[in-house]
Amino acid sequence: MIEVHELKKIFRSADMETMALAGIDLRVEEGEFVSVMGPSGCGKTTLLNILGMIDTATSGRYLFMGKDVYQLREKQINRLRKENIGFVFQNFNLIEELSIWENIELPLIYLGVKKSERKKRVAEVVDRLEITHRKDLLPGQLSGGQQQRVAVARAIIGRPRLLLADEPTGNLDSVHGEEVMNLLNELNKDGMTIVMVTHSHHDASYSRRIVHLFDGQIISENLNRI
Repeated sequence: MIEVHELKKIFRSADMETMALAGIDLRVEEGEFVSVMGPSGCGKTTLLNILGMIDTATSGRYLFMGKDVYQLREKQINRLRKENIGFVFQNFNLIEELSIWENIELPLIYLGVKKSERKKRVAEVVDRLEITHRKDLLPGQLSGGQQQRVAVARAIIGRPRLLLADEPTGNLDSVHGEEVMNLLNELNKDGMTIVMVTHSHHDASYSRRIVHLFDGQIISENLNRI
């Protein structure tokens, strides 16, 4: 599903350059669950943003589902991202003025899904994630763990093939963090490909493979025994 070759990312300011990624080679197969670990500032989130087509590399190649991303026009990249990739962030990023139902429904509106189909899909997802009884509440009325479940629901409502998660349990206590990780594990078992950035060795233990970054480079990879 994902292939990156010699991926480099340089951030430039008026008087300095920072090499965030220094030649990354990475392959992620469809159906894998991969964790990316490393110290703060090693390039984990930068890599995730590039894989999610939120950011672009300074140089190198990125192939997604066999398509050379940097040979596509901007509209094609945006469509490829919207139709195939879901995102889960540490800070939930829910819209406070919208209800739980409306937050989850929003990506389907952007995708142009008809109202009747939107209603059906949202109902299915809130039922699966056991948040039906909270569908009319606002995000601020939920606990952190509940908000993250809503964020996961929003991320998967478009039925993406790839889910990117950036420290998904970073703002949660251990109990709610465990709930979120069990949910991600279930999604992966159902066939969804997941790439997760995390500082937590416990969270990484749910994945099938751990990639270790340091100073913008992959220094090691190891398989988990599941």
